[in-house]
Amino acid sequence: MSKDTKTNTNPKVDAFLGGAKNWQAEFEKLRAIALGCNLTEELKWGQPCYTLDKTNIVLIHGFKEYCAFLFFKGALIKDPKNILVQQTDNVQAARQIRFTSAEQIEKMKSTLKAYIREAIEVEKAGLSVEFKKTEEFAVPEEFQKQLDETPGLKDAFEALTPGRQRGYLLHFSAAKQSKTREARIEKCIPMIFDGLGLND
Repeated sequence: MSKDTKTNTNPKVDAFLGGAKNWQAEFEKLRAIALGCNLTEELKWGQPCYTLDKTNIVLIHGFKEYCAFLFFKGALIKDPKNILVQQTDNVQAARQIRFTSAEQIEKMKSTLKAYIREAIEVEKAGLSVEFKKTEEFAVPEEFQKQLDETPGLKDAFEALTPGRQRGYLLHFSAAKQSKTREARIEKCIPMIFDGLGLND
């Protein structure tokens, strides 16, 4: 790492990288690329995070099969190389670029810098992702049935904040089987009546 990038490093990230069991060489390369774009290095959610004027631009994280750059507003970045990945259908703003080797990162260096610069421009322009409204999320039929049949449940649900409503709808919908959805709904009804969100 060149001297000028070394001065921008954060000791917390040094410690994170020192303790990384997997992807250490890959993390080092991603770090050098992010620091080369004049971003501030921080440790957030236990991961190296690169910010511009305290706004998150890109995060480095590792999984079992791959490590990745996660762009917080990736949905707004032009993707000429078609390399941005939406983790799941419910992820609205963030996008990943995934890697499985240090060589791959080395080959993509100039592309990655271009994507980071694009992400910085998106931030400077003050652009933001239009999030789907709560009413655009599907209501599983098992929950709709309860809303129709349980006195007061509809009012209690509608009184929740949009974020809490979305949390429940995603939680219910994530279950593949109807029986599991019913069990989840059953368990959450008392919390909904108490005005609580899934994680409160």
